[in-house]
This record gives sequence, C-alpha cells and structure tokens, in this order.
Amino acid sequence: MRNLKVKETVILAMLTLVALGLSYLEGLIPPLTAIPGIKIGLANIAVIFTLYKLNFKSASTVSLMRVFISFLLFGSVLSLAYSFAGALVSVSVMAIMKRSENFSTVGVSCAGAISHNVAQILVAAVILGTSEIIFYLPVLVISAVISGIFIGFAGSLLVSKVNIK
Repeated sequence: MRNLKVKETVILAMLTLVALGLSYLEGLIPPLTAIPGIKIGLANIAVIFTLYKLNFKSASTVSLMRVFISFLLFGSVLSLAYSFAGALVSVSVMAIMKRSENFSTVGVSCAGAISHNVAQILVAAVILGTSEIIFYLPVLVISAVISGIFIGFAGSLLVSKVNIK
C-alpha cells in the first residue's frame, strides 16, 4: 500500500514537472499575435493526459501545482489570481465533460480552454473594477477553440500511446 502511494506521488510530481516545463517552453515562444493574453496552453497537454489516465483529483493537483510553482518562479500576485481561477474552472469543466462521455478529448480540451478564458476575464473584471473587459472575450474564445483543438489532439495522442499504470 505504501509503495502505491509513493508511486502515485512520483507520477504526479513528474506530470507537474512536464506541465511546468511546457509552460516555460511556451513562454519562450514569441507571441503568435499582437493581441495580448493569447496563449497556446501547452501545459494543458499534461493536465488532459492526467485527467484521462488518472482522475479529476490528480489533474487538479497537476494543474494547480503548475500554477503555484510558476507563480513562485516567474509570476506576480495578479498572474496567480488569473491563472488560479482559469486553472480551477477549466479542469473542473473538463472533468464534467469527460465524465459525460459525450465529448471527444478535443471537445473537452476546447471547453477547458474557453472556460479558462471566461474565468480569467471575470477575475480581471473584478480586479480592474470594470465590466468592459468582457468585450475582449470573443477574441479569446476564438483563440481558445483554435488552441483547444491543438492541445486536445496532442493530449489524445499521448493518452492513446502512453501507459503510466
């Protein structure tokens, strides 16, 4: 029993490091557009993989630990607020959609990306004290669908090819 717990902890640590590495790698890529805030979301490959290969609790752990470690290494309090809200909402939405079994990995990924952006916009509206920022949401939703498709395909490929148990 103890060996199983150690193995599970090591797997979660490794997946968190993969997510952190992908997040760092994404930061090295020059912006793909002149529109601020649009990202690919490479770290979500590890989150989707964890959700499908393990469970919601593990995926939440990987996602939130990545956000917290990124904050400690590179972030600010504002980036923590935005990222934490986005990560918490997106992993929850992805888990609900996955559980329904009516959506592909790509659909789950797109929903996670969209809900991540919605959560961040809501946090920004509260922090900035303005609701006008909501008008930025359509641009973010379009980019979320595009990146969600890419991340969903990558996650699906890993889920089908990699066994961790």
